[in-house]
Amino acid sequence: MMVKKQGFNPYLPSWEYIPDAEPHVYNGRVYVYGSHDRFNGYVYCLNDYVCWSAPVEDLSDWQYEGVIYKKTDDPLNPDGSMCLYAPDVTVGPDGRYYLYYVLDKVPVVSVAVCDTPAGKYEFYGYVHYSDGTRLGEKDGDEPQFDPGVLTEGDKTYLYTGFCAKGDKSRKGPMATVLGADMLTILESPVFIAPSEPYSEGSGYEGHEFFEAPSIRKRGDTYYFIYSSIVFHELCYATSKYPTKGFVYGGVIVSNCDLHIDTYKPAEKPMFYGANNHGSICEINDKWYIFYHRHTNGTNFSRQGCIEPIIFLEDGSIPQVEMTSCGPNGGPLAGCGEYPAYLACNLFCKEESVYTDWTGAWMDHQFPKITQDGRDGDEEIGYIANMKESATAGFKYFDCKGIKKVKIKVRGYCQGEFELKTSWNGTVLGKIPVVFSNIWKEYSADIVIPDGIQALYFSYAGSGSASLASFTLE
Repeated sequence: MMVKKQGFNPYLPSWEYIPDAEPHVYNGRVYVYGSHDRFNGYVYCLNDYVCWSAPVEDLSDWQYEGVIYKKTDDPLNPDGSMCLYAPDVTVGPDGRYYLYYVLDKVPVVSVAVCDTPAGKYEFYGYVHYSDGTRLGEKDGDEPQFDPGVLTEGDKTYLYTGFCAKGDKSRKGPMATVLGADMLTILESPVFIAPSEPYSEGSGYEGHEFFEAPSIRKRGDTYYFIYSSIVFHELCYATSKYPTKGFVYGGVIVSNCDLHIDTYKPAEKPMFYGANNHGSICEINDKWYIFYHRHTNGTNFSRQGCIEPIIFLEDGSIPQVEMTSCGPNGGPLAGCGEYPAYLACNLFCKEESVYTDWTGAWMDHQFPKITQDGRDGDEEIGYIANMKESATAGFKYFDCKGIKKVKIKVRGYCQGEFELKTSWNGTVLGKIPVVFSNIWKEYSADIVIPDGIQALYFSYAGSGSASLASFTLE
């Protein structure tokens, strides 16, 4: 749609649903490994693993690498009845690429291997003790979940765990040390952070470990990234050691922008949040957080997003906002047509931190990002269910001389879209819309102040509108 290619959130095509991202840079490209949701899916992770990659110097130029591993490739899952949950990849001492994952109904960690980052992975084995007992099946083992891996020399550090709030049978995330064969345990699991029932006095209170353990190293410091019991946030803890001493650091990102008070009250949700999973990655001398958002009004069609992060002198990471321009290295051009699925804020007058707030979808039909067609159809996403007060926010644009704004809308609606540069700001102009079963373009003469701006489109009127795109002229 744009003359010059830019980096957007979500960073992959709008018809692709890759949550739980583990980004890694290999040979000048960043590869994203994640689970694979289905559009309109009924549970998490219904599809096979695929991979996408981009050159480190251009996070707008993503290339589809194809299916790298099928759920039926695991000997435990010949009929495909189990799903492939969130994976991670590391390079072993032999230079090969090892894919660690867990199927959704068993407590063990599976491993597949490939000679290249995004080729066809082949089943390799299960993580096990020296006596052959699989990790997760020994007496006293906790079930394994969401593996994250880091290889240093001949040792690979494996991080796993899932700890629901109030579950006293789960102590916290585990670190297990594996040998050079990438399967055999050298050091049994140890707990590196507390679950919620065991967190008193730990410094993790209120942000205890829930799931999604991931590990990165920056300088001499290990960063343990995880999803907390708050659900929608990715937190981090740091240590000078890979298996002990982790101290809680803070929240890196929330997929409803909770806690951020720079542009709205700290506890006001600006998107419909749900689970989160991702990691940090250094790409071309800059660091980013990869995370995911939820679409289609459910938990089960998730899309990956990226935001740049900074490290303060003490190694801490301030929380970042969700934006539409995270991979772009700066604001988007303030001209041309932009698809509505780039909205980083989406809300209405009935506030909800969570996607699946009981009853809200039936009673009010919150606005949602969705698409036409079926899973796999290359249909560009749009925003549906924009009823009275529904607001879509886009950040940020470098605006210069904008005097006209157009929108493409369809639906049984009669009203107008109001345009503001902040969620509760002054209305700069209004664009009337009417009933239509097909996409129609409407425009109004609206002057947007020059400078770096956010854009918020709010619907006021009867019925329900769908928003496909907006154009700045």
